[in-house]
Amino acid sequence: MTKNQSMKCNDLPGHFSRREFLHVGMIGGLGLTLPEFLRMKAHAAQKHYDSVEGKAKSVIHIYLPGGMAHQESFDPKPYAPLEYRGPMSHIPTKITGERFGETFKETAKIADKITVCRSMSHGEAAHERGTHNMFTGYRPSPAIQFPSMGSVVSHEFGSRKSLPPYVCIPNVPNEFAGSGYLSSAYGPFGLGSDPASDGFSVRDLGLPKDISLGRFDRRKSILNTVDDHFRKMEKSDKLSAMDSFYSDAYQLISSKEAREAFDINKEDAKLRERYGQNQAGQRMLLARRLVEAGVRFVSLTYGGWDHHQNIEAAFQRQGPDLDKAFASLITDLDDRGLLDETLVMISSEFGRTPKINANNGRDHWPRVFSVVLAGGGIKRGSIYGSSDAFAAMPEDDPLSVEDLATTVYNQLGIVADKELMAPGDRPMEIVDGGKVVKELLA
Repeated sequence: MTKNQSMKCNDLPGHFSRREFLHVGMIGGLGLTLPEFLRMKAHAAQKHYDSVEGKAKSVIHIYLPGGMAHQESFDPKPYAPLEYRGPMSHIPTKITGERFGETFKETAKIADKITVCRSMSHGEAAHERGTHNMFTGYRPSPAIQFPSMGSVVSHEFGSRKSLPPYVCIPNVPNEFAGSGYLSSAYGPFGLGSDPASDGFSVRDLGLPKDISLGRFDRRKSILNTVDDHFRKMEKSDKLSAMDSFYSDAYQLISSKEAREAFDINKEDAKLRERYGQNQAGQRMLLARRLVEAGVRFVSLTYGGWDHHQNIEAAFQRQGPDLDKAFASLITDLDDRGLLDETLVMISSEFGRTPKINANNGRDHWPRVFSVVLAGGGIKRGSIYGSSDAFAAMPEDDPLSVEDLATTVYNQLGIVADKELMAPGDRPMEIVDGGKVVKELLA
């Protein structure tokens, strides 16, 4: 920029002081460091979103890290020998002739609203690689970092109602939940704290205590003046994009509706109790609030399910909270008329070994495990596929990672073999080789 082009403080309107102008560069003081959602927003400012919404308008992905045992949850084997059957009992469900593990009493009561896939299968027995599969729909590759499903949804549809399109509760859970080869503009917005904690608040959504709304608006006016000046001087596309970046930040912070979507304290105390005053309950309740407000993809985690020992005690400790929260979520969404347009998925990186080990636990087993789907055009009251008598291999209708991802994308209105551009102008299909599993659909 030449000397004649350089901006002088007296170019600003007289009611802006030099000190206030300097504050324009201190945007962090306004709480505008909205990680992932707004960083690199300039890159995506002029994105044309060409996917058309499907039956599912939103997704809630409930991820159970560690590898939840299918035998103790959604695929018990009551007639197998004890060393395969395990130490826990099983209970009947609303699906005639089907049973769940004993800690899923509430989910058994709403089984007529969900589909359990008992034939999920892949070949990755390491936590990181299995997690990569379930978040991206791809096997890991040393040559490329694939985007998560939430980031693809963000890329294809963008934000709705001033809200981040992709939110993680309570935080971004792993490196595979990010935007991969896509711009970080499509990455997740992590809350920064747990909705089950006392004094829960979402980072970056509130103004610092020393900044009033009037002062906030005044600084926005200063920023607009500065942006307008630079646009006139340089007519730069990048500056126009940066204007969109800051506009989105101001919009999110100043929007009462957007802020209230994250305010779980707005929920009735009885409903919060119905979900459970614990991590599972409050995370799922907040997820419902967010999709109801307009967030497109919510990814939440709960518990640790890597049960190499004492699997019965571990399930008794974590299972009831998960069970109560999930059943309440499905019922709540259905009561509000939201279940048909909200696809809910429970997944884990893999299942557990068919045989109980010497420590009364189970080890890693990716050859067959269970995934639960509900809503968003998925069948109600259904069991898809099956494992063999020892829960060791798929017996009917094996479900691949690619098929699951393709089916979820299909319900959202995303064509899974559409090509996105990876680094080096390399076209990459959203999912490579999957098919829509029509038997899962209503």
